Amino acid sequence: MKHLTRVLFAFLLKLGGAGLLLLGVLDSSFLFAPLGNDFLVVAMVVRERTVARLLYYAAASTIGSVLGCLLVDVVFRKAGEEGLDKHLPRKRLQYVKERIYRNAVWALMIASVAPPPFPFTPFVMAAAALEYPRKKLLLCVGVARMFRFTTLGVLAMLFGRRLLRWSENGIVQGLLLGLIVLCVAGSIVSACGWIKRSRAGKKAGGMP
Repeated sequence: MKHLTRVLFAFLLKLGGAGLLLLGVLDSSFLFAPLGNDFLVVAMVVRERTVARLLYYAAASTIGSVLGCLLVDVVFRKAGEEGLDKHLPRKRLQYVKERIYRNAVWALMIASVAPPPFPFTPFVMAAAALEYPRKKLLLCVGVARMFRFTTLGVLAMLFGRRLLRWSENGIVQGLLLGLIVLCVAGSIVSACGWIKRSRAGKKAGGMP
């Protein structure tokens, strides 16, 4: 378990900013990788501990997240509220729509900063489906995500040595491995759900 965890994280760390950007795109669009970028940003900053690298990694994660949101926006701006109804449970949909109607800026920014299990992608879906301006949507996400990742980077610089000691703990490594397995399984379920709902939507659209 320890060996597998180290191999997986070594690979992600080796990718550097490109890995953060890619994971950001996936996490903010249609796959499932809770806290993935957060852990990577912390690990990379702890390893190098320079302000320049901190900002670089935070920016890479932010850009990836914004690009992922752009993908979601393109899909749901076209699908509209009808498409939104097919992808979100009724209770969650009502909750998200109420907050977007009330104050879209704060709803998007809070969703971008808050950790799981607070929903993020549903707010992007709803904002796009309800035709909130795309530039404002992406700006809100970008500002909030940059704040989030920069703050994590600063904390990593301040408490880097302690974090490194924790990373060698077998329990911590087991939890990280569990998170990776959860991300993979969640991504598969999410992808299958998207395909199934998309096919159902096409069949319904083709009916007289």
